[in-house]
Formats: sequence, structure tokens, C-alpha cells
Amino acid sequence: MSSEEVLGAETSEGTTAFVVGSTVAERVELCLFAADGDEQDRVDLDHGDDGLWRTRVEGVGDGQRYGYRVHGPGDPAAGHACDPAKLLVDPAARRVAGELRWAPELTVPGVDSAPLVPRSVVVAAAAKVNPADRPQTPWGRTVAYEAHVGHLTARHPLVPAEHRGCYPGLAAPAVIDHLQRLGVTAVELLPVQQFVSESGLVAAGQRNVWGYNPLAWSAPHAGYATAGGDPVAELRTSVATFHEAGLEVWLDVVYNHTCEGSLGHGPILSLRGFDNAASYRLRPGPNGLVDDDVTGCGNSVDTRSPIIRRLIRESLVRWVTEYGIDGFRFDLAATLIRGDDGPDPAAAFLADLAAEPALEGVKLVAEPWDTGPGGYALGQFPAPWREWNDRFRDDVRNLWRSQASWAAGAAALTGTAAAFRPDSADSADRNATASVNAIATHDGFTVADLVTYDTARDGHDQRSWGGGLDGPTADPGVRANRRRRQRALLATMLVAQGVPMISSGDEVGRSQAGQANGYTLEPETWGLPWLEADWDLAAWTAAAVALRHAHPVLRRADWVAPGDAAVTWWATDGQPMQDGDWADAGLRSLQVRLAGGDVGDDDLVLLLANGTDEIKFVLPDGEWTVVLDAAWLRPPRAGGEAVTTGALTVDGPGFVALVQRR
Repeated sequence: MSSEEVLGAETSEGTTAFVVGSTVAERVELCLFAADGDEQDRVDLDHGDDGLWRTRVEGVGDGQRYGYRVHGPGDPAAGHACDPAKLLVDPAARRVAGELRWAPELTVPGVDSAPLVPRSVVVAAAAKVNPADRPQTPWGRTVAYEAHVGHLTARHPLVPAEHRGCYPGLAAPAVIDHLQRLGVTAVELLPVQQFVSESGLVAAGQRNVWGYNPLAWSAPHAGYATAGGDPVAELRTSVATFHEAGLEVWLDVVYNHTCEGSLGHGPILSLRGFDNAASYRLRPGPNGLVDDDVTGCGNSVDTRSPIIRRLIRESLVRWVTEYGIDGFRFDLAATLIRGDDGPDPAAAFLADLAAEPALEGVKLVAEPWDTGPGGYALGQFPAPWREWNDRFRDDVRNLWRSQASWAAGAAALTGTAAAFRPDSADSADRNATASVNAIATHDGFTVADLVTYDTARDGHDQRSWGGGLDGPTADPGVRANRRRRQRALLATMLVAQGVPMISSGDEVGRSQAGQANGYTLEPETWGLPWLEADWDLAAWTAAAVALRHAHPVLRRADWVAPGDAAVTWWATDGQPMQDGDWADAGLRSLQVRLAGGDVGDDDLVLLLANGTDEIKFVLPDGEWTVVLDAAWLRPPRAGGEAVTTGALTVDGPGFVALVQRR
């Protein structure tokens, strides 16, 4: 096998090489189709002793539509589902055209599925993206922004109508301007791998809006292209525009499962028809093998399989080299490192990615859990991986509804060291940026809803509180309480050690009307409300982000040991916190002093009050300037900040940051 050979379809000088993997196939046919859907030709692939099937076809190039038919064992009880009647999408397809039509023929053995299945499309080789053209923002300077292609722009009046909810809309000047003003450094896109909606949703007249149901891991979702547009070219152009603006682009990638559901019940669309037993985790059932479903999605991809690891690795390399993608967030990443006995930090999957030169310097972020035994793996991913930190989210949400201790708050502010701080020399290079901190993400309440609703309208516990009333209200006192807590939640995230991530729309007050599970909420109705945006909140959030950028003391990557003078904890009376104070369930305030001398910065003080009373804080000696205050509707003009000495009274709930200039 040539070192240049990769899975999928690769063009070269008037020919295309097709390579797929299957250890159980007896015959593999390449089916070539015209644009109108008619089958043009079939070509048998040659079987190598490396488990790969390959052929090279003259006169075939960019835009050619194709699929596969695989002859082999079709015994689900034994873990196999080969069926030459099923037209299969190339697992390494770089583009997919056409819609999946749900019907029994996708599952019933021996019945042709070709009229119902999308086609893989050959994509011509393109110039590789120069790594020097990527922003390469250091982790310590990173502020991420999680966004959905559709929700971000579907309702934006300054984005051309034909680009709204599409790849070109992402990079529209008005969107780029908003992101730059906000101060974020990276945009993390919800899945843009080719995906389909589940059959039950389609039958109910709905669709999977988020995209966590992939069909082809290396193909940009065609549904985000403009009418008649090329998804490959449009996404590449948008990423390049982000880079020109100094913004990184990360992808939320779903390699833990596919849209094929469970063996014997779900459709045969791609991996299942090639080699089910080498693709998905299986376990003994009462009547044979069944899916070892640790994702809750019907199947779980098996990275113990070399061909699967290769497929994922090559997919990642393509996103990096052909599109310029700067980072990846791995959905349910515990599945990807799951061995025979649970998640394993020494998994071959991690070693394979670490050894891939094209991924050097690319940001890797894990969602460190799945639904299987031992699946909560927070802190178990080695450097250079970072992890979504749900402990931070839960503790900070509870803190600002007065249902968490200040000990939990202090842990959150210092990077959740109990989970991420290294215990051995093997992980000594893992610093506080290991924790990706978010108050809200795509999955759950928005920040506006966290302070508006006591409970989710769809039954999910969100650790939320309406401030005395449940739901929207005109009561001025409740509304003021909510505004301050909304800002306090965002501020806590932006001053904490770790890597902050803003959920798209939280900076403008986006609401889902109390719905926590938004995966079917249509962008045209539930996307960012640009015309009704809370621009005061947007300006306030931008000021909080700017504060983080301006002060290295807020971006400290080194762990802070207990007793370290870099971060000290004080009561409202200006006295150091005592051991007994941390256990006081009635304590509603905390003063945090950050010494910036060792990082060439000013000293800062953070005042936090999560009750509803006025709190008088005794400040350290000297003159202090208020640089951020949750009581502000919007920040004052530069130079208009209050200067104080001695003490400051804060209305609870409240968050105030002060700086003492050196």
C-alpha cells in the first residue's frame, strides 16, 4: 500500500482511485451514477491482503456520483449485515448529494435501496491550507463561541436572504463584525458533517436541526449550502474568511455513533453494510450479538478497530488540511477511548491522533462522558486534550441561585483542579486550560432562561431560578435581579481559570421559552433574535471579554495551590476567610484578590454576592477602579468608571471587578 493512499475517492490526472475497507466482504462493487440518478457502470474492486478493497477508474473525476454494493455475510445474530441489494455511501465520502428517504427497503434484506439513498460524490484534489494562514491562538488567550450554522444567521437582517442559515452567512461582514466586537477568538460550529434526521422525527414532520446523527464524517453537510451551491467550496471560503479576521474555526464532530441505528432494526447505509462487526461495538444478547449502545443512539463506533481509527484519523486530517479547521470538539468522547473495561486514557485512538503530524497544534476538546459503564471520564484525557467541564457549569449555576457553597465557587474559579490537576509526572504538562468552562451550551437552557424559569418546560433539571417568579414578568424588581444574575453568570465564566466558551446568543439574551432540549427548534423561529437583541447585554459581555484579554491575571494557566498569594480569599469585612467560613451555608458573599505582579499585571479584586441583600465589602488599601459591574445595564464610556477607596456596597445578587493600577 502506498504511503499516499487514503480511504475514499482521490482524483489524479484524469483518473480516480477508490479505496474502502472490509474484512468480511466477498465482493465489492463500485456503482457509478449520472447526475439524473441513472446507473452508468459497475466496477469490481480488487481485494488486498490488508483488508482494503481498491480500484482506479479512468475518465472519472470531480462531480462523479457513486456508491457501493457489498457481497458478504448477512447474519445480524453473528454481527454481520452485508447485503448487495443495499447501495452504500462511502464511509470516507468527501461530499454527499441527495436526500435520504426513509422506507422499509433501507432495512429489509434483499430489497434494492438505491432509489432512497444519497450518492457519494468525487471531489477533486484541492490546494492544502497553509498552517501559517491559521490564527493559532494560544490556549491561554482563547475565548470560544459555540454556534449553529442555521441559528446564527437565519434571522439576521444584514445577511443576504440567500445566505441566511448557510455557510456563506457564517462569514457575512455583519457576523464577523459582531464576533470581533464581542472579542471571541474561536467559533465552534455544531456538526457540519453530513447528517440525516431520524425516521421518527421525519414521520412527525420534524427534523434533527443540531446535526448529531452523522452519515458521512468527511463530507460537509449539503443542507447548509446555498441553493445549487457547492458545500465543499462554500465551507472552505467561509473558514478562510474567518482566518482573515483572526478567528479560529472548530468543528463539533460526531465520531461516536452513526445514523444507522441498531443492528437488525436500523437502516443499512454505510459502515454497517461494509463491515458491521469491525465498525460498531457488539455484545452478546439473548439471540446473538446486539449493539453495545453506550451513546444512547442505537449504536456505538468501535475505535478498538484499526480501520475505524484510520477512517477517523484521515477524516480529521482532511478537515484540517483541506478546510483549515483549527480544532475539534469530540461528542461523547468517552466512547472513543472505551476499551473492554471502560474508558482508557491509554487508548490506541489517542495514540494514533498524537502520532499524526497533520494534527500537530490542532486543538482537541473532549466531551468526556458517554452513557456506558464508567462513562463519566472527566479529567481522564491526557495532554494536549482539553475537556468540557460540566462540574464548572453545575457549580456556577448553583452558586448564583444560592444553592452551592463558596468552596464550590472557589474550585470553579481556579480551574476545577480536583479533576484536572496532574497527580503524576505523566500528566505534569496539563495546566488549568484543560478545563473548558461554559455556563450554557447548545444542550440545555440558555443563560436568559436560566434566570427566568424555575423548571424546564420539557422536564429537564437545569439548576435554574426565576428570581421569585417563574417565567417572563414585568415586575421591575424581579427583572433587575435577573439582569444582575445573567451578567454574574457570564462574568464568573470569563474570570475563571480555564478556557471560557460562550453559547451563541447568550450575549444578546436569546431565549428558548423555557425549553431545554432544542435539537428540533427551527432556526427561522428560534435562531438568534437579531432584531430584538439585548444590545446592552452584548456590550456588557464584550466588556467582560475585553477585561479577560487585558489582564493576564485572569488568564493564569498555572495551577494555584492553596495558600498561594496569587489568589487569596477574603470575607466582606476584609479579613481572610477561615476554614469554618467555607462551611457556612448561610454565607452569601466572597471577596477574591488576584495578585498580578508575577505576570506583569495589575492587582484585581472580585466581589461576589449571591444573595438579595446589600453587602458592604471592605477593600484592600489604595484606590480601586470598578471595571465591571453586574449592576451596569451597559458599560460606561472609557474613563467613566467609578473610583473608590475603603469599601464598596454591592446590591445582591451582584458581581463587581475592580483593578488597582500599578
